[in-house]
Formats: sequence, C-alpha cells, structure tokens
Amino acid sequence: MLGHAWIMADGADASFANEDDLVKRILVGRGIRAEDIPSFLNPSVRDYMPDPFVLHDCEKAIKLIADAIYSHEKIAVYGDYDVDGITSTAIFVKYLQTIGVDVVWHLPTREGEGYGLNKDALRNLYNDGVRLLITVDCGISGVAEVDYAKSLGMRVVVTDHHSPDNVLPNADAIVNPKCENDNSELDYLAGVGVAFLVLVALNRDLKNSGNSDLTEKIKFINLLNFLDCVALGTICDTMSLVKLNRAFVATGLKVLNLRQNLGLKTLMQIARVDKVSVYTAGFVLGPRLNAAGRIDSAAPALELLLTDNPIVAYDLATKLDVMNQERINIQNTIMIQATELADNCCKSGRCSLFICGNNWHGGVMGIIAGRLKDKYNLPACVATRTDDVINGSGRSIPGINLGAIIHSALALGLVSEGGGHAAAAGFSLPVSKEDEFCEFLETSVKNQLNGEMPVGDIVVDAEMDAAAATMQLVEKLDQMEPFGQSNPEPMLALRGAVFDYATVMGHSGTHLRGAFRTSTGNRLEFVGFNLVGTPLGNFLLDDANINTKIMVLGRLKENSYNGRRSVQLILEDIAQ
Repeated sequence: MLGHAWIMADGADASFANEDDLVKRILVGRGIRAEDIPSFLNPSVRDYMPDPFVLHDCEKAIKLIADAIYSHEKIAVYGDYDVDGITSTAIFVKYLQTIGVDVVWHLPTREGEGYGLNKDALRNLYNDGVRLLITVDCGISGVAEVDYAKSLGMRVVVTDHHSPDNVLPNADAIVNPKCENDNSELDYLAGVGVAFLVLVALNRDLKNSGNSDLTEKIKFINLLNFLDCVALGTICDTMSLVKLNRAFVATGLKVLNLRQNLGLKTLMQIARVDKVSVYTAGFVLGPRLNAAGRIDSAAPALELLLTDNPIVAYDLATKLDVMNQERINIQNTIMIQATELADNCCKSGRCSLFICGNNWHGGVMGIIAGRLKDKYNLPACVATRTDDVINGSGRSIPGINLGAIIHSALALGLVSEGGGHAAAAGFSLPVSKEDEFCEFLETSVKNQLNGEMPVGDIVVDAEMDAAAATMQLVEKLDQMEPFGQSNPEPMLALRGAVFDYATVMGHSGTHLRGAFRTSTGNRLEFVGFNLVGTPLGNFLLDDANINTKIMVLGRLKENSYNGRRSVQLILEDIAQ
C-alpha cells in the first residue's frame, strides 16, 4: 500500500520447525554461515579482537606515542564534534590522564573551524607546548594542516576511519583501515573503534616497558570499561554491527547499563533512560551528546564524559538536554522550508536532492538530509548559503555511494572541502559552483543507478502465519541483538491477519494504533508511526475495511504495561 517492493530474503518463505530454527534461517538468509551463528548470537570482544598491529602503521604510532610519554612531552588529542569524535577523544584523553601524561584536547567548532584540522588551532596547541599531536576520527584529509603542524615542530599521528583522498597527509604515522596499504579488513570500524585498538596496543606496550611507575598505574585500568564510549560512537556513526563492531556494541551496552561513567549515568537520569539499548543510545543519548556540537561547541559533551564531579556532571547533562531541545526547534523550522523545496525538486523527476537555504543553521543539515532521504527515498544533500560559501551534509540510500561522489567533486574542484562514507558525507563549496555541483550530483547518482529511479525495497526476513507471532518468538528474535546497521530487526510478513480496528494516537496526530485478529482468534496489537495521511493510514481508518483479510509487514516487539507482557507489531506496510 505504501509503494514498497517486498523482497523476500533467501528461504524467507520456507517453513520452520520451531523458533530456534527460524532464527537460524534468518541469519543464514543474511549471509551468516551456519558455523558462525553461535559466535554471532554470543559476540565477545575476546573472540573477535585482532592484534592491533594488523592495522598499518599501528606499531609505528605506538612507538611515537610511547616515546613521547617516556620523555614527559605534552600530547594533544584532536577530535571531531560528533559523537564518534567526542567518544574517540574521551577514551584517549582519559587513558593518558590516568597514567599521568600531560595531555590536552581540542574539538573544532562546526561553524567557526569546520570539520578536521585547523591551522590556527594547531598553532595554539604548539604555543601551549604540545609536541605530539594525535588525531582521532579526523586527519586523513588534512594534508596541508599536517604539513603545517610538522613545520611548527610537532610530530603527528593520524588515527581515522574516513576514506582518504588520492594524496595522504605526510604524518609520522597513519592508522586508518580504509587506506589502500592497510590489509587488516577492519574498514567497518568507527573512528572510536580505531582509537580503541590503538589504545589496546599502547597499553600492551607500556605494560611490557619495564617502567615501574607506568605499570603500577596501568594495573588499575580495565580497557573494557571504555567500551561504553566505543559502543556509543559506533552506534551513532551508523557503522555496520558486524564482527568486532558487534562485539564492541554488545559488550559496550552492558558497560553502559552498569553506569560506571558518571557523566553518562547523569545524562541517562536527565533523559529518563532506564535501560540502554541500541535505540536509546542512538536516538536518546546520542542526540544530546551531538547537540552541543550542532548548536555551539562540542566541549560540554566531552567534559561530561571526562568529569568525576557530580555537580559538574549534572550541570553539563542539563545543558546538553536544553541544547537538544533548542536543536529540535531549529530543525523543525528548517525542515518545513526544506520539505517545500524538496517537493518542487521531486516534481522535476530528479534522482537526487540538493536543497540549499540562506543562513540555515549548519548544525542540523545532516539530520534534515536524513529526514528527506527517508521521506523521498533519494540521496539528499542539504546545505546553508552564508557569505558566498555553501556548507552542507548529505545522506544516501542503499546503492548510492555519496562519499565517492563528494570525493570526485573534490578532485574536480567543484567542492573546496569534502569527504565521508557511502551513506553520509559533508562538503563545502563557493556559491558560484552551486549549479554545477547540483548537476554533478544528479549525473553521478544517475550513473550509479544505471538510469533507473530508486525503488523503496523492503527486505522480508520471513513469511509466516500471523498466529505464529507469539512472545516465545519475540524472545528468540531478541537473541539476534544488538540490532542496527547491517543487522536490522527482523522484518516479518504475516499472512492471514484480519483487520480489527485502528485509531489515531500521539499528540501530533500522525501515528496509529490498533489490532488484527489471527486464525487462532488471538488479537495482535500494532502501532504504526507517521501513517496518518498515507494510503495505508487511509485504509486503516476506513471502517469499511474492518474484517478484511490482509498480509501485514512489520517487526515484533514486547509491549509491557502494568506488569502485563504482550506481542506488539511495529507496522510497516500492508498487502491485500
């Protein structure tokens, strides 16, 4: 009813003996080998952890960092203003502080300095006595800035996970699994994952150094406790939850729920998070940590992760909560304007969206790009036009490598700065190049699509009778957690459902709740988000359709209310 193509995964329509058999069949359909299923369902860092030295230049980086520590040099950790960059900076700074290193940190401001290394900031760090610079979640595109840092007299270790340009910076060591000379096969890691592996290697090196003062301090460090930050950064950077990432997130969520980090514990209290899941990490905690960098400076978010003072933690967590609400207000205002422009753009039959407004707040461009991408199923770039310069962010759909497009635009001189992943990218360009870039984006997307318009496919993991939607099934499917990028919640097609009723819910008046009946006479309750006004919503709100037999598509969840547990369907679509 919503125009999506339901694509059946391998074996989706096969019968299953029991719930365990169904879980195995879903995982095999997703490409998990049968022999790997036990470790997939019980991911451990120990099982997936490689020797960090498989990362190219990691051994060289460790020697540089260790030598600086032994020489009592001042070290700077230079990060980014998003959650991945903030958490990467936090674990590195916290580790170095714990072992007594003279360490400072710098996070760029989104509006003032922009993404990546900044020459003024580097000069200030050098004047402050810094002689070793460690970048986390950035630096791979800072060719000129690394040269400048080295000309001042600093040594530079780059740790990053973004795709490099044709020319690498002349750093003393570059640890980035996306570099061509890296054979680690760890290119799915977030920036915080790369930083964590470097810390594991550094911790091992210092532990074996024979330096009694360092080894005594290291005795009190358990690097697994840093996995709360590693999980947050990995989830919020929407990295694939496979292999080591899956182990990082599964263990990191357990650490998060132990509430050992005072700042995160306080933020959970402010945000009313009882139990941290991938969802609450990505959509409750993450936005609050991100809000600081979007509105002003990311410093309060990093300070929250580093503080051991309850009063400071409460003040910072409250500040982030207020900033997040401010971000939402700004975002909603711009979203109205951006949607109007996108509607006009779509009427022309374009395969991509390039939406640009005057003096929009740059901190919410990525969020709005993601919303437009979801709404129109098109790769979307959203930007703000300020003082003859355009700064923006893009979000892409499966099958379109937006990061590659931005890198090509950079090589051709259409954008002055840019980079990113297949699914997300950032860019800057002069206003004079606006039309040219817009057409280059459209042509590049068409080329990747081979001239076909993108179709909103939904992959169906399994088809079954609606009566099979039981709590036992929900509990078995939950064994596949953590869910996220590359491991979404199972999408089920339930046949034989009979429509019972539907009503509007929520303050916005855009959501629905209701129920279907199954062949056994049981009632299967559902909720459907943002369905009012859609063909599906119109069908459900028309009383003439009550008692109609349908096939429903959605995800099963546990619904708890007043101590009663029941199955609830998150409704995605319906077919007759």
